[in-house]
Amino acid sequence: MKRTLGTALKILAFKIPLALALPALVVPALLFAVTVRAADAPVVVTSIKPIHSLVAAIMQGVAEPELIVDGAASPHTYSLKPSNARALQEAKVIFWTGPGLEAFLEKPLQALGSKASIAELDHAPGLVKLPFREGGAFEPHEDGDEHHGASAEGEDHDHAAGTGHDDDHDHGAFDTHLWLDPMNAKAMAAVITTTLVAADPANALTYQANAKALDDKLTALDKEIAATVAPVKDKPFIVFHDAYQYFEHRYGIRVAGSITVSPETIPGAERVSEIHRKVGELGATCVFAEPQFEPRLVNVVIEGTNARSGVLDPEAATLKAGPDLYFTLMRGIAESMKDCLSSA
Repeated sequence: MKRTLGTALKILAFKIPLALALPALVVPALLFAVTVRAADAPVVVTSIKPIHSLVAAIMQGVAEPELIVDGAASPHTYSLKPSNARALQEAKVIFWTGPGLEAFLEKPLQALGSKASIAELDHAPGLVKLPFREGGAFEPHEDGDEHHGASAEGEDHDHAAGTGHDDDHDHGAFDTHLWLDPMNAKAMAAVITTTLVAADPANALTYQANAKALDDKLTALDKEIAATVAPVKDKPFIVFHDAYQYFEHRYGIRVAGSITVSPETIPGAERVSEIHRKVGELGATCVFAEPQFEPRLVNVVIEGTNARSGVLDPEAATLKAGPDLYFTLMRGIAESMKDCLSSA
């Protein structure tokens, strides 16, 4: 009995230090595995938050893409920072919408040459592309006659999706807020997936599985938004700048005009007076500001009318970047429209 007990104690004494040592051995091994995986993943850079969100959703479990236009900044007024330039130099893959929206990226990307795979997502097959609006309460665009060459649903300006940039690209051909239609988000996600798989075949299965899950979520989101705005879709409203055409086109809502054609251009007194008259003609309606641009103009436009003011955030200025941002962005626009117009 004494021998048996002694033997048992020796075995126990051996197992206890081993058990205590296991975490010390296993944790560094796991950290090493994670480090290797992160090091092997490509450096991916994205231009704006909505695009970053789609890319981040597809890259979940592999790595997190970098974002250039972060915080409350807008691509309409953005200047490239030294840290952005370094990120572009290190990138293996770069996703952007195109020069029509992110003009500040055009020359830096051309300078990279073939160092990175550059996916210009406004070339994605199957995109709905809408021409700029003019007339009525929409300002004329000062792009010559370029907008008359804009494509309608599904057309692609004879450009192929994927990498590179065409110097003959017609910058002013179409409204560039493409992501505000979930079906366009699906088309861009398909190009994102193809580009990532080509750049990083070792993680192809993860990218493809994430892309399938994202596609299903976008289908559900589309139905959800349609139901949210259905009660108010026939009520016209005014927006700060004409960024919502794709949302309007998809869900049948009525944007009656915009205060300015582009947020970097402050409208003149005549333009503000014109919109003020339009708001008066519409009676009780809503005029929507945007978080990073001049809200006082909205107050001037609604002064002396029965209109209400609200805020829409088409570029996610107030949202934290990440894979869920796109869904928060789209739901936020739908809810803001519903809340303001329901009371108008």
